[in-house]
Amino acid sequence: MGNDAKTISQRKLLGVAGLGWMFDALDVGMLSFIIVALKQEWSLTSEQVGWIGSINSIGMAVGAVFFGMMADRVGRKNVFIITLLLFSIASGLSAAVSTLSLFLILRFLIGMGLGGELPVASTLVSESVEASKRGRVVVLLESFWAVGWILAALISFFIIPAYGWRVALLLSAVPALYALYLRIKLPDSPKYNELEKKMRPSAFSNLKSVWKKEYLRQTIVLWILWFCVVFSYYGMFLWLPSVMVLKGFSMIQSFEYVLIMTLAQLPGYFSAAWLIEKAGRKFVLITYLIGTAISAYFFGSAEELALLIASGMFLSFFNLGAWGALYAYTPEQYPTAVRGTGTGLAAGIGRIGGVLGPLLVGYLVASSTPISTIFTIFTIAILVGAIAVAFGKETKNTVLT
Repeated sequence: MGNDAKTISQRKLLGVAGLGWMFDALDVGMLSFIIVALKQEWSLTSEQVGWIGSINSIGMAVGAVFFGMMADRVGRKNVFIITLLLFSIASGLSAAVSTLSLFLILRFLIGMGLGGELPVASTLVSESVEASKRGRVVVLLESFWAVGWILAALISFFIIPAYGWRVALLLSAVPALYALYLRIKLPDSPKYNELEKKMRPSAFSNLKSVWKKEYLRQTIVLWILWFCVVFSYYGMFLWLPSVMVLKGFSMIQSFEYVLIMTLAQLPGYFSAAWLIEKAGRKFVLITYLIGTAISAYFFGSAEELALLIASGMFLSFFNLGAWGALYAYTPEQYPTAVRGTGTGLAAGIGRIGGVLGPLLVGYLVASSTPISTIFTIFTIAILVGAIAVAFGKETKNTVLT
């Protein structure tokens, strides 16, 4: 009976944390479609469009580091609630703005909420699940991201052309309040509760701890890996609908094709969730990153629609499977006292890549650089990330301290 209660609470934890991830993905996913509509409505240049994606990531970088450190001070659950509040309020307000500068300020705040929530959620779930199931459960948590993206593609396909982007944004903000209600009843992680009884290190000493000799290798591996993955993901995925338009398809067609590609994210997660406890974290990360790199190369150089959609689906499949493994792998590298800080810092460094990726695409598109060249840059970045993982330590079945 005790075991059954544990399973139910694990499921509930996964559901509540997963809902938060779904709304985060819904927002980021819709942003890629809203950018196409905003470009037309506000007559934006490619550089300005690049800034919309990048300001989001600047907010995520600040949020990941700030809220990651805060989670080690005030608890995983409290930060989980604060980040969702910040994100949903700013998202609702952004539906009402009519200038790019105001839109960018709100995108920064939304980014802060998003960037803080994701590493804290994976830390909370990692600390609440036993070692033999932890990797699988965290990858399943990540799979809610795919559900959010699919919802984003559906809303964008049916709502934006008919009712406009403002209605779409409001639709993403309202349900986040329901997740907030669920989250208030959530217990904090047992590991954090144990830590609370002891003397907690200061935020500054936590920052220094990440660079101690015993964590140095993990920290360097994670920072390179996060940078490469986030740089390529936001560079490619925030521009997907726009790239389809650049390849000659209409806005409606591009939304439809991206929806098809997005559906491949779910099997990507589920296969990674199945493999991660069998083959280990490093195997899944390296295999899926190499698959992402090959898919990115073919997507960038594809001319025919069939190859474009097939390579786009493989890109979604491998890239999101790698993301799942990344979130399972990262919290396992540090002990409880510095886990929030270590995970948040790695995610924050990654978000710098998320700033540079969309900006780079914006400027390269403006200077008429071929799409194939742009995607080759992402192919190389992903391969660098895969090489970094080879130097990391395997954490399959590790009992968290």
